[in-house]
Amino acid sequence: MAFDGIVTKQVVLELKNTLIGGKVNKVFEPNKNEIILGIYCNGKNYALDISISSNNYRMNLTTNSKPNPLNAPNFCMLLRKHLVGARIIDIYSNCLERIVFINFEAYNELNDLVNKKLIIELMGKHSNVILLNDKNIIIDSLRHLDSFSNSCRDILPAHEYINPPTDKLDICKIDLDKFTHLIKDDKLSNIIPNSFSGISKTFILNTLDVLKIPDTAYSSENITELYKYIKDIIRNLGTDNVLAISVNDKDYTMILKSHRDILQTNFFLDDFYNKKENNEVAINYKNNLLKLVLSALKKITKKVNNINMKLKECENMETYRIYGELITSNLYRINNSINVSSISLENYYDNNNLIEIPLDKSLSPSYNAKKYFKKYNKLKNTLEIVTIQKLEATKELDYLESIIYELESATSTSELEEIDVEISENILFKNTQKNSNVKKNKVNKRKAHDEYEPITYNVDGFTLYVGKNNKQNDYITTKLGKNEDLWFHTKDIRGSHCLLKCNGENIKEHTVTTCARIAAFHSKAKLSSNVPVDYCFIKNVKKPSGSKPGMVIYTNNKTLYVEPKQN
Repeated sequence: MAFDGIVTKQVVLELKNTLIGGKVNKVFEPNKNEIILGIYCNGKNYALDISISSNNYRMNLTTNSKPNPLNAPNFCMLLRKHLVGARIIDIYSNCLERIVFINFEAYNELNDLVNKKLIIELMGKHSNVILLNDKNIIIDSLRHLDSFSNSCRDILPAHEYINPPTDKLDICKIDLDKFTHLIKDDKLSNIIPNSFSGISKTFILNTLDVLKIPDTAYSSENITELYKYIKDIIRNLGTDNVLAISVNDKDYTMILKSHRDILQTNFFLDDFYNKKENNEVAINYKNNLLKLVLSALKKITKKVNNINMKLKECENMETYRIYGELITSNLYRINNSINVSSISLENYYDNNNLIEIPLDKSLSPSYNAKKYFKKYNKLKNTLEIVTIQKLEATKELDYLESIIYELESATSTSELEEIDVEISENILFKNTQKNSNVKKNKVNKRKAHDEYEPITYNVDGFTLYVGKNNKQNDYITTKLGKNEDLWFHTKDIRGSHCLLKCNGENIKEHTVTTCARIAAFHSKAKLSSNVPVDYCFIKNVKKPSGSKPGMVIYTNNKTLYVEPKQN
C-alpha cells in the first residue's frame, strides 16, 4: 500500500484544519490493531480511525461503523481514562515522516490541567500507537517492544520515548543540486524511494507516468522536472490542490489537481480501505466455508470408494451361486472320503463345459456347497444395500458440488451468509462442524432466511429472476413461480435456476433465447460456447419430498443451444 509520508502529511493537515479544539468523547478498540477516537468539534461528531495492521496501516476519518467487543481491552480502557474529555490542541508530523503526533490538554484527578501526547507510528509491521505524558514518558502502547523482540528501542510503560532511527534523507531539506547529485545510474523508481523517507515506489511510478519521464534512460532535464514536481506536491499539501486517486484496485497515490472537498484524502482512504477490508473478510469467509465443504466432500468421496469396492466384490456373487448348485447337483458323484482342493464339473449353464471349482479341504462337499450359498446370499444382500447407499451418496456428492459452485460464484458477504445458513441446516455438515477448527463468521440467520434477493434482469419488458444459491433457487422455483411462468436451467451442468415472469402473456422466441443465454452465463459453462439450456413451464418442475436444497426434477422441456451472455 502507498500510505507513504506524502499521504500521511496530507491526512495530518486535513485533520489539523478540522479537529483542532475538538474533544474526545469516545474511545473504541474494534480489534487488536485498531483504535477509533470519537471527537466532537464545531458542532459535528467525527470518528478518527487509527489502524496499525501490517497490511492496512493508516489514519483517517471514517464514516463506517465497526463491531466492538463486549469487554473493552486494557489499552482501550487506559485511553478512555486519559483521553475522554481531553481537548486536541495540535496535530502534526515532521516533514514526510510517517509518525503523527496528537497533543491533548486534559484535567487530571486533582483537577490540574495536564498535557498528553498520542503518537501514531505508521510503519508497516512496526506500526504502533503510544500514549505519552507531558515529560515524554510512555504511559502505555498498543504493542510492547523491547530488545528481546529484536526491536531497536524499548516501547514499554515508564520508558522514555525515542524516535525510531532512519537512514534515509529528508527531501524537504534537499536542494536541486544535491538531489541531482544523489541520483545515480539506476531506476528512478528504486533509487528515490530507497534514498528519501516518506516517498513510495507507487508515487514515483505514477509521477513518472504523469510527467512522461522514462524510469531508466532519463536526462538531467528530467531529473529537474521530477524534483520540481515533488516539491510542488509537498508545497501544496494541506490545500485543495492535491488529490488522492486510485492507481489500480490495490493502490493509490497523490497528484496535483484542484478539488473542493477539504477532507478528500481522509474519506478517499476510508472508502478505499473499507472496500479492501470487506473484500478480505469475504475471501476469508469464503475460504472457511470452502474448507468445511471440502472436508465433507472428502468424507463422502471416501464413502463412495468403499461402496465401489463392495460393489466390485458383488460382481462374483453369481459365480458362487453356480458353484453351490453344481456341487449340490453332483454330490452323488463326489467321493466324500477324498479331500481335494478343487473339482471339475460340467457347467449346465455353459453348454456342459467343464468348470474348476475351488474346495476347502477341511470341509465336506455338502458344506462347501453351503459355504458358497451363504457367500452368495451375503453378497446379494450387500448389493441391495450398497446400491441404495451409492444412490444416496451420489446425490450428496452432487449437492456438495452445488455448494462449491455457489461459493465460487458468491461475490459478497451477504451471499456467503445465506450459504452458511444452508450449510448449518444440513445434516451433512453436522459432524464436520463439530470436528473442524474452522473459525466461521457470525451469521444473521434471520436475515438470510427472510430476505432473498435473487439477481433480476429486464428482458424485453419481462422480469427474469436468477438464484444465487440453492436456497434462492428453491425460493424462485417453488414460491415465486406461477404455472404459466418459464423456468430455465443448463442441461446436465451446474448452474442457477432462472425464472421468467410471463404475467399470462405469450413469450416471443427472442425473449426465450435471451433468457437461455443468461441462464448459461450463470452456470459453470459461462466460458464455454454452444451451451445446452433446458426450459419448460414452472408447472412441470417438481421438488421431490426430502430432496436437498436446489434439487428438482422437470418434464416436458425443450432444449436450446446458446452462447452464454449476461444480457
